[in-house]
Amino acid sequence: MPDIIHLLPDFLANQIAAGEVVQRPASVVKELLENAIDAQATSVQLIVKEAGKQLVQVVDNGAGMSETDARMCFERHATSKIRTTEDLFRIRTMGFRGEAMASIGAVAQVELKTKPQGAETGTKLVIEGSEVVLQEPVVTPEGTSIAVKNLFYNVPARRNFLKSNAVEMRHILEEFQRVALAYPEVSFTLHHNDMEVFNLPATKLSQRIVSIFGSNYKNQMAYCEEDTGFLVVKGYVGKPEHAKKTRGEQFFYVNNRFVKSGYLNHAVMTAFEGLVAKENHPFYVLFIEIDPEKIDINVHPTKTEIKFEDEKTVYAIVHAAVKRALGAYNIAPSLDFEQDVNYAPLQPIRLQGGFNSEFEPEKKAESKATSSGGSTSFPGFTPPAPATKRATSRGWEQLYEPMRNAEPDELESTVASSGTGLLSDAFAAPDTAPASTKKAIQIHQKYLLVQVKSGMMVIDQQAAQERILYEKYIASLQKKTGASQALLFPQTVELSATDAVLIKELSAEFKDMGFQFEDFGGNTIILNGIPADVQAANEKELLEELIEQYKNNSATLKLDKRENLARAMAKRLAARSQARMSDLEMNSLVDKLFACQVPNYTPGGQKTLVIMELSQLHELFLKA
Repeated sequence: MPDIIHLLPDFLANQIAAGEVVQRPASVVKELLENAIDAQATSVQLIVKEAGKQLVQVVDNGAGMSETDARMCFERHATSKIRTTEDLFRIRTMGFRGEAMASIGAVAQVELKTKPQGAETGTKLVIEGSEVVLQEPVVTPEGTSIAVKNLFYNVPARRNFLKSNAVEMRHILEEFQRVALAYPEVSFTLHHNDMEVFNLPATKLSQRIVSIFGSNYKNQMAYCEEDTGFLVVKGYVGKPEHAKKTRGEQFFYVNNRFVKSGYLNHAVMTAFEGLVAKENHPFYVLFIEIDPEKIDINVHPTKTEIKFEDEKTVYAIVHAAVKRALGAYNIAPSLDFEQDVNYAPLQPIRLQGGFNSEFEPEKKAESKATSSGGSTSFPGFTPPAPATKRATSRGWEQLYEPMRNAEPDELESTVASSGTGLLSDAFAAPDTAPASTKKAIQIHQKYLLVQVKSGMMVIDQQAAQERILYEKYIASLQKKTGASQALLFPQTVELSATDAVLIKELSAEFKDMGFQFEDFGGNTIILNGIPADVQAANEKELLEELIEQYKNNSATLKLDKRENLARAMAKRLAARSQARMSDLEMNSLVDKLFACQVPNYTPGGQKTLVIMELSQLHELFLKA
């Protein structure tokens, strides 16, 4: 029987390794940035063209390499960071396996220029598909410049699986941000298609966070630090009121290496328990310093997963550190044990003329409002003149005389004729009005009751709105017929780098839906118009909420852009629509719901309505 086992050729073995290491242009960015950091660089430049498909170049001022090292770095399993077995358990550097450069060289055209400090000349190396095409001396600054061109040029099948430029650029931004946050003492710049995206000077962590995510993060952060003999936790956590629907801005670093850990994330979320809604996610950037021998980072090709020797202790310390940070900034409720409540001074309430007279605090509030010339915040309410104030307060019982024995219908007409907005809201017709006079009845501004032949139908107002809006916007996106209303005052919206890329990616879909905006440079846009049927209020917040919901859908569902955008828009607008509705509005909502193709469920699968049969209602009373 002939031998069937043989060694793979180097070029094929490198391409197999590249499948693990180089999945997309962002993978190249990660490896090159980490190598620059390991070379002790204080300034790193990242240059990208066509979202990394055409060019990914990293220029640093680090230690550089000799001619021999420059050639050896492209060999498989060649590394300067491991010499003995014990070194595997004392790793503090970023890249250490010795597969990255060999894998990149196998699927791209790579040009390397490097010069060690103090040397007169550097080395230029050109590699295409694992083959050395050129090696020669060159005049170059101290440090290293690596240009990776035409990624996957020799593996067309892999190149076809790359996403659009906007998607690939978003992944590159994520990798860039992760490294830039871990090393605020290093200056970073990022250029995409000859345009500057980031220019981050060397600074401290808090300033780096603000530079990356925007100035609105200045007042969102609480400092966190806990030093034990086992590990050190430090960084920043976001205040609960700024939590978002997506978990984008959440970063964990172990010995300055970015890691993904659901276990550690759970420790943070339990510390926020009771402070944020279940569907919201707080911001955090947390660094854990621990003995390298207590962890194992060699469990995943991308080294983003990690194992702890004592996970429970790490969990407890992280949870306690975040909890302590929230309490130190008076974000979490806490008890003040230093104050003696037995001796707390009481604030007396002074009365004049017995229980039927006015309270003194009320008089002060009234006089303050009168002296300032201001009015109450209730619409349609005019303060009485000072001369008649006493008479009005004494004769308040006369207001209710016509209403004491009135029937519900008479009560509604009497109050409506009074012309007082406050009273018309407070004494509206009760929800027990006969079904013959109302097609639908609103309950707690959340549900609608409608009589049907078989019994009673209960409609979830928000869910129904979501279904109606979804079908409307998906039709607008498919037919490209979304109407727009121009804003009287265009609004400037400053976005994060990733959100700015997302907006550009979805610009056509946004316009089809009715949004009108233009690029203002950098990560800023000018919002000029919104969909015609959207109430003009808090337009900037609506756009930001829409982006957040879109990213939230992308993280949990696999949807195309139109479907995702229609769902996000419907959900956000429906969440804003909980209000008291007129008879005409309620009837219109019911009619529009049953005109939908799928009236029973929201796009996410939640029920919009429930029908209770007459027999079910009878059973409720029989059981009672």
